[in-house]
Amino acid sequence: MLEIDPLEDDSGGTVFRDIIMLVLAGFVVIVLLLLPHINPPAVAAKQSMDPPGNVMVEIRWPDELDSDVDLWVQAPGDTPVGYSNKGGNSFNLLRDDRGHLRDASNLNYEVSYSRGMPAGEYVINLHLYNSRSQITAPISVDVVVSVRRTPTAPARQIVSGKALLRQVGDEITAFRFKLDGKGHLVTDSVHNIFKPLRSEKS
Repeated sequence: MLEIDPLEDDSGGTVFRDIIMLVLAGFVVIVLLLLPHINPPAVAAKQSMDPPGNVMVEIRWPDELDSDVDLWVQAPGDTPVGYSNKGGNSFNLLRDDRGHLRDASNLNYEVSYSRGMPAGEYVINLHLYNSRSQITAPISVDVVVSVRRTPTAPARQIVSGKALLRQVGDEITAFRFKLDGKGHLVTDSVHNIFKPLRSEKS
């Protein structure tokens, strides 16, 4: 008759269970250490609802005219910004209006905004690129320059006026003016002596 000893050695099964438990515990520790890195808490970015731009240049011409008027701007020490070069160190052209071509709004306007307000001379030019209207010239263009000195301050107009483009291909200087280091208009600095901004390739 075969007798079974209740104290028979079961060390092989115990070692296996111990190894499995150690591997499982190691896996749990690794998961707990990696958990914060898998989905890091989102850093709350400061979102400002204030409109962008320190220096804002806007032009507007009659909406009924199917004419392409181009805005060119130049900040101190920067390259000219217009339809063929839409961004510089300071300015960006935000809207290139081509008249009624692919324009859902039928509003004729262009806008450039700057990042920062370097002290020095700013140049604002207009160029009559094309006109598909029966009335081709002269085209009266409203030009407004505004400044926002701080992100929370309201934009204030510093220069505004009208300019006439007499024929297709004309480029004129609407304004030249200087800002000081705090974004204030320098007294007696506004004039419209012509300075070409549009490159020959444009």
